[in-house]
Amino acid sequence: MTSYLIGLIGSGIGASLSPALHEREARFHGLHYAYRLIDLDVLGLAAEDVGDLVRTARRLGYDGLNITHPCKQTVIPHLDGLSEDAAILGAVNTVVFDGDRAIGHNTDWTGFAESFARDLPGAPTREVVQLGAGGAGVAVAHALLTLEAGRVTLVDAEPARAESLAAELARRFGPDRARAADRADQAGLATADGLVHATPTGMAHHPGLALPAELLHPGLWVADIVYLPLETELLQTARAIGCRTLDGGGMAMSQAAHSFRLFTGKEPDAARMLTHLTDLVTA
Repeated sequence: MTSYLIGLIGSGIGASLSPALHEREARFHGLHYAYRLIDLDVLGLAAEDVGDLVRTARRLGYDGLNITHPCKQTVIPHLDGLSEDAAILGAVNTVVFDGDRAIGHNTDWTGFAESFARDLPGAPTREVVQLGAGGAGVAVAHALLTLEAGRVTLVDAEPARAESLAAELARRFGPDRARAADRADQAGLATADGLVHATPTGMAHHPGLALPAELLHPGLWVADIVYLPLETELLQTARAIGCRTLDGGGMAMSQAAHSFRLFTGKEPDAARMLTHLTDLVTA
């Protein structure tokens, strides 16, 4: 039986469903597949230590790693190469060990694009406001503009990060396609078509809302990339006032499926993995 050893590096990941999601799918392919959590908080490490963790994982015989907050950008200098998508985005969520080389990939942007197209069909995207310009935010903004969003306005706790991402997106997609705002109440939400939340707020260990609830209105669709819990406070609040909503489950499943393919060369069953994820979240 073919064996794989995979890890997830990130902060506060003790509740992650990635191990069970990957291992369940692997069983359908007849693989011996072990997925381990490498939690910075448990180890007392910082994002800057990710390079040492990658090198240690390679020495210990890992076949690959998933990378999550806060390491999606800090991991890049410690890799031997990047896929085209990861190089364009400047963010990595998947590392594949190929002999002595560690190659970074990004499956976040395709994961969000697939989920959005599947679960919010026909949603208008003339003006979209996005909260968060970190590693996941980079991928989501790229996905929105690839899906022909007219313009994305970025808001981040670090305004310089939003400005930097907006400038890069404008260079890539056109000068009028991206801009930055200092705060959510300055981002034009009153006339926007949609809101995407791409920060850790709302996760099990970061509860709450990333913006004042009074900024939401029924004319918005609201998408959250948080998947644990699926029903974040943001989505509950938005749905209560009549917004169409998109939870983070579809993105989590799709990015995991793409990562599983990179790790194993096997074609995952996306519908089956979504069922896995739904069962795991419900449990």
